[in-house]
Amino acid sequence: MALKSFIEVHPDSHFPIQNLPYGVFKPQPGASPRPGVAIGDYVLDLSQIASAGLFNGPLLNNSDCFHQPNLNKFVSLGRPAWKEARATLQKLLSATEPTLRDNATLREKSLVHMSSVQLVLPVQIGDYTDFFSSLHHTKNCGLIFRGPQNPVLENWYHLPVAYHGRASSVVISGTDIVRPRGQAHPAPGSPPYFGPTRKLDFELEMATIVGPGNELGKPVDINNAEDHIFGVVLMNDWSARDIQAWEYVPLGPFLGKNFGTTISPWIVTLEALEPFACEAPKQDPPPLPYLTEKVSKNYDVVLEVHIKPVEHENSSVVTRSNLKHLYWTLTQQLAHHTINGCNLRPGDLLGTGTISGPEQESRGCLLELTWNGQNALSLNGVDRKFLEDGDEVTFTGYCKGDGYTIGFGKCSGKIIPSTP
Repeated sequence: MALKSFIEVHPDSHFPIQNLPYGVFKPQPGASPRPGVAIGDYVLDLSQIASAGLFNGPLLNNSDCFHQPNLNKFVSLGRPAWKEARATLQKLLSATEPTLRDNATLREKSLVHMSSVQLVLPVQIGDYTDFFSSLHHTKNCGLIFRGPQNPVLENWYHLPVAYHGRASSVVISGTDIVRPRGQAHPAPGSPPYFGPTRKLDFELEMATIVGPGNELGKPVDINNAEDHIFGVVLMNDWSARDIQAWEYVPLGPFLGKNFGTTISPWIVTLEALEPFACEAPKQDPPPLPYLTEKVSKNYDVVLEVHIKPVEHENSSVVTRSNLKHLYWTLTQQLAHHTINGCNLRPGDLLGTGTISGPEQESRGCLLELTWNGQNALSLNGVDRKFLEDGDEVTFTGYCKGDGYTIGFGKCSGKIIPSTP
């Protein structure tokens, strides 16, 4: 019999009892942030559950990890503690368990309607790295900028390419994004101009939330890398294509990328995603031994991008892609990040890079969808080559199970005009 909660959960909800993603929220304005899990239309306040002594397993009993303003302490505890918490919460929320179901006082204190809370960043992000792990995206970018002779550089097939991003500008879904200003190079032979970007773009990504880190100088073994991944969020790594194109040689992205990165508020754990694991694409040539996995897997997560043009009521779906298209897996990304001895820490954010599929409608950014502005998209009768002020971009991601949906909620942001 399928696991069922005493809380009514709509079949299309992203947050059934099979999911239980973690986030951090304020129950009302001015309140202190505290950890919670999403269940249907409610947030379960984990500080109240902990205060009631209901995390009574050997690893979480007497722990103060759910009395923190973020999830860093909890995610640092590792997979055994995460499994213990999940088992406790699924039992407490199940239809057959009376402990919370029949305790009206505890239900009143611990279950808060989603519409009344303020969601904040779930972890304190010390460092943020963005990978470049989709072969389809890489090929398309190479075709646009280098032509068909050499669209994918040789090193890309041998290692997960990445750059270090800016953790301070990672924001929660719903935060407005100010159009960035910078230098750009409009045409060969002309001087650079300075001003608001003319090629503002979204990038459809997901991101790993690191759990336990590793000591400086001690790499994570590829076959243990999964134990260092707490879960996954949706991520929009906004990009100013014209600023980036002018600055990125020879050291890579800088001002074209670090003005804003939006993540979804709910972290979906690998335990919740496990039923949707699928075989990763075959890698040719075979990766070096330190990147060779006994089991190489991705996850079947359906991804969509919606754009609502300024002054329009309705949004249009412009992209449908899937996390399973990644060439380099989440675990390969993490293991490669540490192979030189780099120390990851709990709460670090590792972006996948733009997730594009093989079809034109699965391209994960406007750069690809419009072929760098050569072709316009029609959104409710309005043409777009890149994002305009007032446009709102929303990502969704979900997995369809047998009678339930595992989802990530939304990752959204609206563009507001540049400030001089």
